[in-house]
Amino acid sequence: MSDPTLPKASPLRPLPKLIFASRWLQLPLYLGLIVAQAVYVVHFLVELTHLVEAAFGNQHALQALINGIGYKTDAPITVLNETVIMLVVLALIDVVMISNLLIMVIVGGYETFVSRMHLEGHEDQPEWLSHVNASVLKVKLAMSIIGISSIHLLKTFINADNYSDKVLIAQTTIHVVFLLSAMAIAFTDRLMAPVAEEHH
Repeated sequence: MSDPTLPKASPLRPLPKLIFASRWLQLPLYLGLIVAQAVYVVHFLVELTHLVEAAFGNQHALQALINGIGYKTDAPITVLNETVIMLVVLALIDVVMISNLLIMVIVGGYETFVSRMHLEGHEDQPEWLSHVNASVLKVKLAMSIIGISSIHLLKTFINADNYSDKVLIAQTTIHVVFLLSAMAIAFTDRLMAPVAEEHH
């Protein structure tokens, strides 16, 4: 039974109805991100398989890992060493963090900009989705990008011998810019929060 205290929604006129319905044009974009997510899953499993095989002495898998992480050294690598393992694990963590970012964009973006999923009360509903909006999503995405950038920077420093000083400085500068941008977004969001509360 409908609540009599709620105002009855009037039907939209044709032009506003068309404009409002245009939000569904974003649906193929989110479906495309799901495909990208699947590609990341396959890539993760391939790299993990190579790591396990290399641990058991498979030279082909070892070379595939070395080529994949871009690790170069004067002496040929014939056994899995700690540096290679660390770089591969960081690459796997990188894939997981990007996958988390994709989930936030797909689920949060769809819920915020396209249509409600009606997950209230569902046992698997993400905690952050219960209070997500465009502002919260923006801050969470910024923090995720900083995490991804941190992993990339750590991989670069571990493998620093294969990078020029110019590349190292550029990556560090980009990471600092990401960090400052996220801080600015969070600060702006905090400033705007009291204004939003005043309108309620």
